[in-house]
Amino acid sequence: MARIPYGDPAAPEARPLVERIVAERGSLLHLYQMLIHSPPVAEGWLAFLTAIRQKGILPGALRELVIIRIAFLNHAPYEAEQHTPIALNEGATQAQVDALSDWEASSAFSEKERAVLAYVDAMTRQVQVPADVFAAVRAAFTDRELVELTATVGAYNLVSRFLEALEIHSHDPR
Repeated sequence: MARIPYGDPAAPEARPLVERIVAERGSLLHLYQMLIHSPPVAEGWLAFLTAIRQKGILPGALRELVIIRIAFLNHAPYEAEQHTPIALNEGATQAQVDALSDWEASSAFSEKERAVLAYVDAMTRQVQVPADVFAAVRAAFTDRELVELTATVGAYNLVSRFLEALEIHSHDPR
């Protein structure tokens, strides 16, 4: 159970934002139900994550593998549960999803995907990215793609840290 109660979707200050979230996302996930405690934060969060997930040019399967790897590294099961079906829908394979916990030992990933996963690991585990790890992603991506990749890793580290600090889980009652 979450450490604080979920926000009230019927609260007058939250209602317009809740309607927008439902229109854009299909439902009010636990994450957003917590965020509506602060409508300005929820609004900024929604805009930022929408830009990353729906307006960028990174391939969807790659983006989702990044998100699930971050969830694994940060012990954030809610994030992985939410993004696994999206990853599969975007073209990632079940074998890739299953191998994310030990991707270095797996043959399920291309060289480009391996460079991305090394980048994710460096950004998530140590923050500073070694020159050789950066060189590998730099060689594989345009400037825009590299900015989007980096923003995705940063954003989903934020998501997992928010989820885990407040103990938001998919099995919580609404």
